[in-house]
Order: sequence, then structure tokens, then C-alpha cells
Amino acid sequence: MQQTYIMLKPDAVKRGLMGKIISRIEDKGFKIVDAKMFTLTQAQLEEHYAHLKDKPFFPEIVSYMTSGPVLGMIVEGADVIAGMRKLMGATKWLEADAGTIRGDFACNTTQNLIHGSDAEETAKAEIKRFFGK
Repeated sequence: MQQTYIMLKPDAVKRGLMGKIISRIEDKGFKIVDAKMFTLTQAQLEEHYAHLKDKPFFPEIVSYMTSGPVLGMIVEGADVIAGMRKLMGATKWLEADAGTIRGDFACNTTQNLIHGSDAEETAKAEIKRFFGK
């Protein structure tokens, strides 16, 4: 079975959407095999978003992502990486289709509720980063 890293961001936690989002993941047939709530540090964000560190909007991302706890999950299933990417919807909330998590619940592009690994290599690195596995 393939695994991926999924993170419900601070806005999902603050807005009380964790249950609805988790239900969608499970309704799709994917299994949550580990989960934990934690608050991200500046160092974790600099590693996680290293590809965005030099962008002018990076401080906004750090401010948002450290504004409250997140829920990190290891999700497992057949083709779970592609399946979760489709279930999440486009990163830019206005481009996310209705029926996706972002299409139904996101209110802007920065606060877009959920992160999911984009490839097997990324998933392995993110699971190791946040779960030590």
C-alpha cells in the first residue's frame, strides 16, 4: 500500500473542519494509519517550504502556519498520493472544483486548509520529517 503525508492546516483546525475532512478521506476508502496534532516551528517550515523560502510571501506563510496547531496524518491506500491530490483540489482556491476539500471549504489561497505530498519521494521525506518514520 502506498502512503502519503497529509496535514490539516491551522484554518481547518480553527474552523472545526477536521471531522468533515477526515470523513472525506475515509469515505474515499483511504486509511489513516497515524495522526498527531502539533504546532509547527520556524525551522520545520523552512525545511518543509524550502522551495518557497526566498519568495516575498514566505513570511505570510510562516505567520499563518504557526498561528495554531495542525493535524499531521499518514494516510494509506491504493494510489493514495494521486487520490488525495484530487480530493484536496487545486492549491488556488478559486481554481478548486466543487466537491473537493478546497473547492468546498477554502476561503483564500494562503489559508487553503490542507497539504498533501505530491510524489512518493516527497511523501517519504515528509513522513520522516513529521513522524520520524
